[in-house]
Amino acid sequence: MRAALEERFGTTDRAEIAARVFADPAELAWLELLLHPRVRERYLEWLAGVGDDVDVAVVEVPLLFETGGETMFDAVVVVTAPEDLRRVRAGERVAQRSERLMPDEEKVARADYAYVNDSSLLALREFVAGVLQDLRG
Repeated sequence: MRAALEERFGTTDRAEIAARVFADPAELAWLELLLHPRVRERYLEWLAGVGDDVDVAVVEVPLLFETGGETMFDAVVVVTAPEDLRRVRAGERVAQRSERLMPDEEKVARADYAYVNDSSLLALREFVAGVLQDLRG
C-alpha cells in the first residue's frame, strides 16, 4: 500500500495526502478504493480471531455506512456530536471532511444504538454500560 501511495502522491505523509484528496474528489475516490477493502479485511480478520469466551467485541469503523460495512455486524452503535462541538474538538478540518459524509440523522436512524456526545464522560460511560448490558441480554 505504501508503494501505491508513493506512486500516486509522491509521498506517504498523511497530512500531505489528506490536503490533496480532500481538495480533489477523484483523488479521494482513488484513495478510498485502495483503503476500504484493506480496512474491512483487517477488522474481519480481527473478529475471526476473537475467542469464544468473549461475549461482546467492538470495532470502530470510519465510514461504516458509507461503505456498506454495517451488514458485517450484529449491532451498530453511532456516537455523534453537534457540528459546533466537533469543530471545537477537531478544528476547522471537520467542515471540509464532514460535508461528504452521510448525515448524522440518517446514521442514527440506521443504527441499533445512538448517542449524542455533548455531555460528560460519565454520561457516555453510562450509555456504553447500557448498550453492553443490552447486548449481553
